Parts: sequence; C-alpha cells; structure tokens
Amino acid sequence: MVDIAFGPSVVVQTAGEIKPGSKSEQAYTSIKARIVQGTFSPGYRLVLVKIAEDLGFSVVPVREAIRRLEAEGLVKFERNVGATVSGIDPTEYLYTMQTLSIVEGAATALSAPLIDSAAIARARAVNEEMRECLDHFDPVRFTALNQDFHSVLFEHCPNPHILDLVHRGWNRLASLRSSTFRFVPGRARESVREHEDLLQLIESQASADTIEHAARRHRAATLDAYLAQASAIPEPLPTSQEEKR
Repeated sequence: MVDIAFGPSVVVQTAGEIKPGSKSEQAYTSIKARIVQGTFSPGYRLVLVKIAEDLGFSVVPVREAIRRLEAEGLVKFERNVGATVSGIDPTEYLYTMQTLSIVEGAATALSAPLIDSAAIARARAVNEEMRECLDHFDPVRFTALNQDFHSVLFEHCPNPHILDLVHRGWNRLASLRSSTFRFVPGRARESVREHEDLLQLIESQASADTIEHAARRHRAATLDAYLAQASAIPEPLPTSQEEKR
C-alpha cells in the first residue's frame, strides 16, 4: 500500500481552519486519540490511505488532520518514510513540564478571580470522578479527567498569550500524557488531593501569588515523581558482544 506523504514545505493548517464537526475534525480527533492512548505508538508510520479507509473518508481530510497534528508536535515528517508519530524525548518532557508549571500556574492565578461557584462545582465533580477512577485505575481515563479539571481552572485566563502557551504545553505532552500516570500510578492519588487544595484556595480567595505557587508545585510534583521513577530503572545488562569489547 502506497502512503501519501507531504514534506516540511507544506503550509501547515491551523486549528482554526478545520471546521468543527467536519471530516477533517473527526479525523483529527480519531488519530489524536489513538496517539494519546498508545495505539499509535512513537515511531508508528501513519499510512494515510489506510487511515482514510478505516474512517470511511477520502485521503484529503486525513491529510489535513495529520498537518494539524504535525503543527502540535504529535506527528513528524521523515524523508523517505512519511508521517510518523513523534517519539518521546525525556529532555523535551522535562523542559515542557518545567515551562508548563510556570505558564499554567500564572494562568490559574489570573483565572481565579473569574472562576464562579458553578465552575468550582464542575471542577470538584471532575475531581471526584478521578477519585473514583483510583479504585480500578485507568491511566488514559484519569489523564483525560485531569485535563478536564485543569481546563476549568485556567480557561478563564484573561491573557490570551499565556493561555496559548498553556495549550501548546498540553499539546506537546499529549503523546506522553496517557503513560505518565501509568508510569507513576502512585502520583495519581496525591494529584487528586492537591486538586482539592487548589479549589479551596480559589474558594477562599487566596492571593494570586499563593494560588500560582500552589499550581506550580502541583505540576512540579508530577515531574519530580516521573524523574524519580525514571532514575530508578536499572540500566540494561550488556549483551555478550558488548562484554567482549
């Protein structure tokens, strides 16, 4: 089967150019879900014709969806290979999480005065679903709920530039988010508790600095747990050929 490839010179289609509910949007949602859930793992070759057949679409909306995913960093183009799912770069994860802790903390602090009781109730309901998810842990569902929770807290941010940076950070993490809590499942329970702490700070009208620092600590704690777990994994034993060198 021949793949339809496109090179870096192609003009990237932005999210705003894909109409909600269109075939391009449906293809984007479907492909992104498979990437986030790990069905399309890092390095997986995205054969446009095959994906189009699976979705019952022509190749055109699938190509548009792939361009959007490339712009978000979830897909990359390789010469003589085509479109593939971007790999997980530990350094990129580190830098993205550090950056996200700063910009999301700022966005949450700026949003706080604009978050009403209805929004807090909605966030608390999502956090309760996350708590229930702990009993029969599903990292993919937990991650989706986690994003829903934080979206309530930062989407009211009146600064569009900061909000854009937050969205970009979440998009960069999307290919790894489904496995983060799988990699450090013990962090999930602490995350739920810290969510309630954040909500109480917002309800009590704590200062912007207090809310920002709490949000940053919350994000940094997930990164610290991930790095601690990663450093605990032993190096693979050398192969017999390596031992002879």
